[in-house]
Amino acid sequence: MVYSDRFSAFLDALNKITILIPLNYRDNETPTFTIYFEGQKIGVLKVEEVVRIEHYIKYICTAPFEIPLGEEYQIEDDKGIAFGLRTGAVIRTPEFDEHYHYDGNDLGAVYTKEKTVFKLWAPTATSVKVKLINDFGAEKGTVAMQRGERGVWSLTIHNDLKGYFYSYLVRVNYIWREATDPYSKAVSVNGQYSAIIDPEKIERHSYKIPTLDSHVDAIIYETHVRDFSHHNNSGMDAKGKYLAFTEENTKTNKGYSTGISYLKELGVTHIELLPVNDFSGVDETVIGKEYNWGYNPRHFNSPVGVYSTNPHLPFNRIEELKELIKSLHKNGLGVILDVVYNHVFQKELSNFEKIVPGYYFRYDSNGMPSNGSGCGNDVASERFMVRKFIIASIKYWLEYFQVDGFRFDLMGLLDLDTMKEIERVVREIRPDAILIGEGWDLHTALPAEQKSTIANAHKLTGIGFFNDRFRDTIKGSNFDLKDIGYISGKRVEPHDFFELVTNTGTEYPLTSVQSVNFVECHDNHTLWDRLQVANGLESNELRQRRHRFATSIVLLSQGIPFLHSGQEFFRTKQGIENSYCSPDWINELNWDLREQHDETISYLKCLIQIRKSHGAFRFRTREEIERHMKIVDIHVNCHALMYENVGEYGSWKNILVIFHHAEKETAITLPNDTEWDILCDSCADGQGDRIIRKSIRDYTLEPLRTYVFVQE
Repeated sequence: MVYSDRFSAFLDALNKITILIPLNYRDNETPTFTIYFEGQKIGVLKVEEVVRIEHYIKYICTAPFEIPLGEEYQIEDDKGIAFGLRTGAVIRTPEFDEHYHYDGNDLGAVYTKEKTVFKLWAPTATSVKVKLINDFGAEKGTVAMQRGERGVWSLTIHNDLKGYFYSYLVRVNYIWREATDPYSKAVSVNGQYSAIIDPEKIERHSYKIPTLDSHVDAIIYETHVRDFSHHNNSGMDAKGKYLAFTEENTKTNKGYSTGISYLKELGVTHIELLPVNDFSGVDETVIGKEYNWGYNPRHFNSPVGVYSTNPHLPFNRIEELKELIKSLHKNGLGVILDVVYNHVFQKELSNFEKIVPGYYFRYDSNGMPSNGSGCGNDVASERFMVRKFIIASIKYWLEYFQVDGFRFDLMGLLDLDTMKEIERVVREIRPDAILIGEGWDLHTALPAEQKSTIANAHKLTGIGFFNDRFRDTIKGSNFDLKDIGYISGKRVEPHDFFELVTNTGTEYPLTSVQSVNFVECHDNHTLWDRLQVANGLESNELRQRRHRFATSIVLLSQGIPFLHSGQEFFRTKQGIENSYCSPDWINELNWDLREQHDETISYLKCLIQIRKSHGAFRFRTREEIERHMKIVDIHVNCHALMYENVGEYGSWKNILVIFHHAEKETAITLPNDTEWDILCDSCADGQGDRIIRKSIRDYTLEPLRTYVFVQE
């Protein structure tokens, strides 16, 4: 038997082997291949098909039996040339999931003071070891794990290992690779090693936020941990850190509220944090020198250290993130985590790929990695152990960190069954948790009917979707700066406008409880920057009017309003469209603008309070909308929505909302030949239920302004 590295053999099904040999190796006769284990012949392969491909001949063979994984086999041809059998596409077959899926909930390192039990699912591995490192960084040796049923390797060490770090050494396809634990609850600085902690030491606080009856009762405010406090006029001491969210009564240099006090005053209900799980793209040992949004996931269950006061202490980041959540809850604000289960930073470097190569990621029919994410890989959520991992991760954040919801990045890449199971599990733990995601239809190796896209929203009725139709109609297309949008003068027919702000159209399949209405988020230009680029030379005053008008439509439409932090005071990123790794001076929330635009903030506070104070702005069903709402013809310069006989939802019987889209004043006569009271006009003190002026029949509308009139 002579070994050759010019020959390759891959197990592509449990009894199917694909063999590649050089084209010039032999004549046209079909060879005989024999399979060996530990030097003993165990079977002869049957050649089913021969295919010439470039410089190789491919032999597709069947074995006389299903080949158990976790062992090293050799193939020998009839000329005595031998080569190893590697795990191939078998891991992406339904039979693989059927044979090797694991139902237990004990994967990872389960710690008690007396012992730590390590369990790793690695069915294709032929050997696995645990490498231990003490809290001083000194390697303490490696210990072999034992293979059990369904490819789960285990090891119990009877000692108190709290504070130790560890990694796995995994041998797959004749190669040793070192990997962290996918189920890590904590990691060392820069995620080099997994850390052993006692998760029961994670404090559970008792603060409760108001229960939501429906998603439409939420007003979501998206921010980035570092952006929120880094600016020199933020008034917060722990700049760029989790703990900045625990500082109360902070102010700008001129005495305007900032931080958590500002959020309470604004009136939003939930803070959506860009990713806080461990991610690549920043060096945690060089504080403040590098910036990243966090969409480079590395460890899904451990907080990232870059926002902690000491990234070298694994439990420190857990405690400080918990303090952030506790503080927001104490102040009545919910916490939504932005989670990125659709891809990893780099497939080849991920612990998934090192432990079970090829399993956790999607491949196309040609065997190439799917790349709908644009990051070089798509996570194969449809596979049993991938789905199991994602759901276990969601449960962990819900139960141990007490978060109030999740925003799923590129949710359209996740399969429907996984999202349905996530919703089921989440509702069992937290019935009113908010679940929203990006339902974009991206090119991934998954049938269209299985994707969690907007087109399939009717199959995920308890999950919200970012409404790109709303975004693009109001401000203009993200991908075409020449598309000016409604706020910049693009004509929208009254019927189309009504369908847009009520989600009653038949062409776009979202209900009001599923529609996340937004015109700005962390992606793409801020609205201010887009208006500067798309609209050219126009006054700041006109640009501010357009901007404020857009935000008012978000707040008063049927659905779930979503604000990007700083949107309420005309946030700019200095024209940078994709600021994912731009420096702080581009990304930080500029609290100077909060001082300069307090009037606009007060106006938006007023609209928020109006929305909260009357249920007619938060209808949950199409039937309610059709029974009580209609569009009325007041003037060609307006779109006016009438809410009739809505006294059962709040203190006003009739409501009239006028969206005035003209760039000049317009004189109108209010409908129904009756008098109306006005709640909110150009600016107010944030008291949305306070009548500003009574008994109005005629009114002059300011340019690009939203008005709310009521009758008791």
